[in-house]
Amino acid sequence: MKKALLVLGLVVVCAFALVRWMGGSDGGASDGDTRLVFNRLWVDRLPQGPKDTANIFAAVTGRERMGIFQSTSTWKGSYELFEHTASGDKLRVVYPHTDEKENVKVRAWTCGEDDMDYCLELSGASRGVKRYHSQDGWEIGAVRSPQELLDRVASRLPHAK
Repeated sequence: MKKALLVLGLVVVCAFALVRWMGGSDGGASDGDTRLVFNRLWVDRLPQGPKDTANIFAAVTGRERMGIFQSTSTWKGSYELFEHTASGDKLRVVYPHTDEKENVKVRAWTCGEDDMDYCLELSGASRGVKRYHSQDGWEIGAVRSPQELLDRVASRLPHAK
């Protein structure tokens, strides 16, 4: 389980650094508000062991609008960064490495699935998975250090209960 924490730790540190570098904040988003999507760590599920793959999504706002789709286990992983602009419930996503562009519809709401506080659905994205989950306290820009965010995420892992 420590290796699963290591993977999540690397993701959290990268996401935290990206938000700090971009100057992002959570913007006071509430349920039903598409701002809930931004500056928050989203996972499809928490890893149960070192070979379990977790899919991660984050979209940050600030001076620049960047995001990441990541799929990773302790032993193997991949990611792709993207730039985005938002309009209502749509994200215009550009993948700089390939210059591919797509329109992604986002829907985030308060839910009680899988012991999580929030659910996110993405429609039209060619990367990642279609449904993600998040918790109160997983706001990327609302913590002072990557360790604080990692501690919040780690407290939700099965071994921490």
